[in-house]
Amino acid sequence: MANLLELQNISKVYTRGLISAKATVALQDFSLTLREEEPTIMTVAGESGSGKTTLAMLLLGFITPTTGQIIYRGQNIVGLEGKDRMAYRREVQAVFQDPFAVFNPFYTVDHLLSVPIKRFKLAKSRADARNRMEEALTAVGLRPEDVLGRFPHQLSGGQRQRINVARALLLKPRLLIADEPVSMVDASLRASILETLRNLQRDHGVSIIYITHDLTTAYHIAKSIIVLYRGSVMEAGDVDKVIKSPQHPYTKLLVDSIPWPNLDQRWGEQPIKVRESGGDEGGCPFRSRCPVAMDICSTRPPLFQTSPSQAASCYLYAEKPQIVAERLSELLPV
Repeated sequence: MANLLELQNISKVYTRGLISAKATVALQDFSLTLREEEPTIMTVAGESGSGKTTLAMLLLGFITPTTGQIIYRGQNIVGLEGKDRMAYRREVQAVFQDPFAVFNPFYTVDHLLSVPIKRFKLAKSRADARNRMEEALTAVGLRPEDVLGRFPHQLSGGQRQRINVARALLLKPRLLIADEPVSMVDASLRASILETLRNLQRDHGVSIIYITHDLTTAYHIAKSIIVLYRGSVMEAGDVDKVIKSPQHPYTKLLVDSIPWPNLDQRWGEQPIKVRESGGDEGGCPFRSRCPVAMDICSTRPPLFQTSPSQAASCYLYAEKPQIVAERLSELLPV
């Protein structure tokens, strides 16, 4: 079966300073495979600074990896040119966090939607372009007569975000990068936007990489999850198993921070250990905060398969079989 996307041992290192340059590893040895014939919704989760947005920028081709390759439908995206690059730009779309920043306040919704149509020559006439815009808006649950011809300040945040999804849908993408798409939207609108994304995957065959720090929305929309911390994979697997039975100490802390509808349950009961000497180079990135850190954690742990559909990068499971990063996707449900 052909692969839609392959990330092969991707790392991204940022350096700063001229005389005494310092390096920051934003993403380390990250591998992922999405299959062409099996559209899915996959969550990449973690706190701020975990490498989630760096991953999104790499996938969109805005930055290039320091090491490793990103292969899209058999081609390295770094070397794409001409028609191949245009096809990649059209087939890999994004919905970003801020539904306010992507709009130019001087243009109407019609302009936002007509630009990609003209850029990629998707319509043969004005009437055809109008029909495509109306179809895309209807597909995301908006009535065209309510939004077309209006300016951004005349729309709610939820309407703006769904228009962003409609703009991506216009181009008939194969892959959608959704980077915190509901974090700046009212809670009452989050469910409708998540449902819009789910319909996009189910009805239009679009694979979605859903990037978030919110495990609650991740649980409701995704089938699989990858948990990042400081650019490294801490845990991955079936989203139901990872959320309900987390194996890595970091994932347990994330799940512990979810507010549950139980007045007797306290948040943050899991202790966070902080060491004064937090040198993590070469070892587990989480060891300076880990409540169960051991001496062996000074060596970077591999991924251990804790169940048929779950893996964790932690020496607590050293007796379990190891898996290489390239095979991690085989554990993830689609």
